[in-house]
Amino acid sequence: MRVFSALAAAGSPDVAVLFAVGVLAGLLAAVVMDWPMSRQPEGFTPAYVATGVLTRTPHESVRFRDAMVVHHLAGGLAGVLYALAVRGFSVVVPAVVEAGGLNLLAHLLAVALVVGFIYGFFAHVVLPRAGGRSYEEEATAVRGQWLRSALMFGVTMVIVVPLVFLSIG
Repeated sequence: MRVFSALAAAGSPDVAVLFAVGVLAGLLAAVVMDWPMSRQPEGFTPAYVATGVLTRTPHESVRFRDAMVVHHLAGGLAGVLYALAVRGFSVVVPAVVEAGGLNLLAHLLAVALVVGFIYGFFAHVVLPRAGGRSYEEEATAVRGQWLRSALMFGVTMVIVVPLVFLSIG
């Protein structure tokens, strides 16, 4: 209970606003990720693999629409993780610079944590569980593609979230 009171007292934006902005920015960042994913040789393989693991279906049998739904929902969930991380970091790092009440140092640390998590989780948990040809023959290429896409997610979050807080703050 003490942890929750400390988080509520932290010098960061209202919890509901932070979570709403986090989810929407995460969804937008997932949509932005679609562009580099569509331009890379492995295409949307990461989305197909993740959907296949979740549905226990071979990723070759996953429909594009299902892969996109899972991919974009994961972006929204990453936004929830981002909001939790900002709240946590706001307790322990000073608000040296703020944008609309958002502690920018906590924001940058939260984005780094989320990008690291989404890359690491896909590359080292989801992809090995998929097995098959994608894992055995293409794991390095798929991981590289996922790293570039995850970095695009992070860049989007770094830019979008402070702009939203400046516009509403």
